[in-house]
Amino acid sequence: MGYWLAKQRTVQAQGFMTRFDPRFWTVNFPRPMMASVVSTAPDALRVDAVFYRQDDLAGLIWESEDRHDHALLAYETRRDYRDCRLRFRWRSSGVLPLDAVNGPVLTIEGRDATGELRAWYVRLWNHAQGTPEDATVSIDFASVVGGFMLPDEADPLWAGDIDRMFVSLVPAGFTAVDAALDPPVDAWVELSEIAVEGPGAVLGIGEVVVPEHGLSICSGYDDSYHMTPARLLRNALQLGYRGDIVHYVGMSHYFRLEAVGDGYCVSLTGGALNGPCAAWHADFAKRAKALGFGIIWSLSYELFDAHCPEAWKQRAHDGSPALTGWTPPSTLLSPAKGEAVAYLQAVARAFVGIGSAAGLAIKFQVGEPWWWVMPDGRLCIHDAAARAALGDPAEQNVRGDPDTAVLDAAGALLAASTAALCEAVRADAADAILLLLAYLPTVLDLAAPEVKRANLPVEWAYPAFDMLQLEDYDWAAAGNGVATARGVALAETRLGYPVDRQHYFAGFVLNREDAHQWRGIVDAADAAQRRGVAATFIWALPQVIRDGFTYFDQEDDVQAFDDVLFPLALGRDAEVVPEVSTAILTSAGGHEARSAAWAEARTRYDVGPGVRSEADIRELLAFYRARMGPARAFRLRDPFDDCSNDGGEPRPIDQVIGEGDGARQSFGLVKHYGEVSRRITRPVSGSVRVAVNGVETPAFELDEGGVVVLDTPPSAGAVLTAGFRFDVMVRFAEDQLPVSRATYLAGVAPSVPLVEVRDA
Repeated sequence: MGYWLAKQRTVQAQGFMTRFDPRFWTVNFPRPMMASVVSTAPDALRVDAVFYRQDDLAGLIWESEDRHDHALLAYETRRDYRDCRLRFRWRSSGVLPLDAVNGPVLTIEGRDATGELRAWYVRLWNHAQGTPEDATVSIDFASVVGGFMLPDEADPLWAGDIDRMFVSLVPAGFTAVDAALDPPVDAWVELSEIAVEGPGAVLGIGEVVVPEHGLSICSGYDDSYHMTPARLLRNALQLGYRGDIVHYVGMSHYFRLEAVGDGYCVSLTGGALNGPCAAWHADFAKRAKALGFGIIWSLSYELFDAHCPEAWKQRAHDGSPALTGWTPPSTLLSPAKGEAVAYLQAVARAFVGIGSAAGLAIKFQVGEPWWWVMPDGRLCIHDAAARAALGDPAEQNVRGDPDTAVLDAAGALLAASTAALCEAVRADAADAILLLLAYLPTVLDLAAPEVKRANLPVEWAYPAFDMLQLEDYDWAAAGNGVATARGVALAETRLGYPVDRQHYFAGFVLNREDAHQWRGIVDAADAAQRRGVAATFIWALPQVIRDGFTYFDQEDDVQAFDDVLFPLALGRDAEVVPEVSTAILTSAGGHEARSAAWAEARTRYDVGPGVRSEADIRELLAFYRARMGPARAFRLRDPFDDCSNDGGEPRPIDQVIGEGDGARQSFGLVKHYGEVSRRITRPVSGSVRVAVNGVETPAFELDEGGVVVLDTPPSAGAVLTAGFRFDVMVRFAEDQLPVSRATYLAGVAPSVPLVEVRDA
C-alpha cells in the first residue's frame, strides 16, 4: 500500500463552490460555554450555544485561508473581497438582538491598503432590514463601512486583503463582567437564504476522490466540535475511508454543567448532553447514515478535570487525583463510584438515542477503561469508593512487587463497571454491538508485568464483548512491529478473541513536526490487514487532515526480494569485486579533486567459474527462472565478508550499533569499515548477539530489515553493540543466462554475474 503527505493541491481535481458556503464556517468560544455549527441547507447554517457567564462571547467564523480541510480538499485562498456582495436572513433567540448595544458585530481582520494590520467592526444592524431578531442583512464589501453609529462614527473598510471575519454572539444578560448567568442561557442563530453575488462569489475547491482502500477512520468531537459535520464527513468520504467511523465523543465538550461554588460540575439536569453537542451529533449521525457510514460511539472514563466532582476521581494512596498529561488536564472516573458510573450510563444512552433516531445500527465502544498508573508506578485505586470496595488496600506500585490479589480484585471491579455500562446500552438497544478498546503499551507494560491483572482483567475474556479493539500508537508510530506483535499475542492469549473478532487502530501523530511517524503507522496498518483483523482504523481524522495524509491502494510490485539463499556453494574461482563511483577532476597542474558519488561501496560477483556439473547447471537455471532473472533479489553468502568479526565467530561486542536515550528500543545492525558504515539488513537467523555496555543480553527480538528491538529501552548513554553473520542481497545482473553444453554430463557457465542490491 502507498501513502502521501500532501502539502498542497497542484494537478489534482478541482471544482467550484460559492464563497461563504455554510459547510465551511467554524465556531470558537471560551470555556465553560459551548457552541456548535451545522449546515442545515445548501444556503443555510445554524449555531447552537449555551452561555454560563455574563462575559461569554462566541464567534461564527469565515477564514480566507482554509486551515481545516485536507490539502487536496481545501478551498482556494482569496483575500480580496471587494468584488462580492453577501446577503443572508438573520434569525436568533437567546443572544442579544441586532439593535442592542453589544449586539452582533461582524469583525473583519486583515490589512489596509498600505499593508498595515487592521480590524474593522461592522455593526450588522446598520446593514439590516427587518426586526432585531429576524432581518435580512446585506453587505457590499466594496463599499461597506465599520462603526457603531453611522455616519458619525463611520470607519471606511478596505476589503482587499482580509484574513478572516467573524460574527460575535453574546447572551441575553451580557454585562462584560466575569459573573455567572443564573440560569445559563441557551441560544441559537440561523443564517439562511445565504446569497453571494459578483465576480468574487466563486472559489475553487479540491474535489479529489481517493478510491476506497479498505481502511476505516476514527474521529473525535473534542478535535472537531468547531467544524460542521458535513465538512468533517466530506473529508472522510473523499479520502477513501469506508465502513464504520469510530467516533470518540470526547471528554471536554459534550457535558451539561451546573454551578457549584465558584466553578461548574457536570450535571444530568436537563439531560446528559448540552444543546450544541446534541445538535451537532444529530446532524453528524444523519449525514453519516446518508453517506453509508456506520458509527461506533466511543465513550471513555476520562473527563475534563475542572468540571469533574472531586468524589468521582481516581486517586493514589496519598490522595493525589489521577491526572493525564493534557493541558488543561483530564482525570479518570473511578469504576467503583456508583454516581460516576451512572453518569456514564446516562451519557452512553444519550448518544445511543441519537444514533437510533438517525436509523443507525447501534455500535458502542467502551474506550480505554483503566485504573490510572502514576508516572512512578503507583496505582490509583484509593478513592473512597474503591477503598471501600477493595477493603482499603495498601499502596500498590505496579513497577515493584504488588499484591496480585489486590490487582485481580481491582480488575474485577473495573470489569463490573464496564458490564454495567454495556447493560445500559443494551437496555435501549437490545441488538447493540459492544466493543472494548485496550491500549496495549499501558496494559501490557513490560516494566509492570502484573498491571494487566487490573487493567486487562480476565472478566473481559471473549465473549464478554462482541469485538476487541487494540491500539498501540506508541509502538506503531515508532515502527516497533516486534512490540506490536508481542502485545497482540499477549492480549489474544489473555482474552481469547479470535482474529476475526478484533479491530486494530493505527496511529497517531500527535504533533505536526512528527509527520515522519506516518511511515510506521502505515506499516502497522498493513500488518494488521495481513493478520486478518475484521477492520483496521486510522487514528484519527483531524491528524490526517492536518498532515495531508493520503492513503491509497496500489498494485503490488513484483516481489522485490525472495528470502532464499543462492543454492550453490561458490567455487574457488568465483570473483568478488567491490565497486565505488568516484568523480575525479584533474586540473592543468595535475592536482585532483575527488568526489564520491555513493555513500558506500557496492559489490559485484561472478559465480559462474565455480559451476561445473550438469546438476549445478540445472539448479542454476531453475533458480534463475524462479527469480525471473534480475527481477527478484535473493541472499548470497559472501565468502570473504559474512561476519561482524572478520575471520572468527560473532561476538556481542563486535560492532557498535547505537546509543540509548532512555526511550529508543530499535537499532539497525551495522558493520563498520574504518569511518564507513554499512547497514546489515539480511542477518543470518540465530546468529545475532547483543550487548548493552558490554554485557550480553537475550532480551531482544530481531525485526525485519536487520533491526534489533530490545524489550526495554536502554538508558541514556548506554552503548549498544552486536555480533552477527550476514548475507548480501543480490540479483542476477543480466536478462540472459547463456549456458553451453560441453560434454554429455557436464555444462559450462562461463559467467554468472550478480550485483548487490541496496534496500530502499
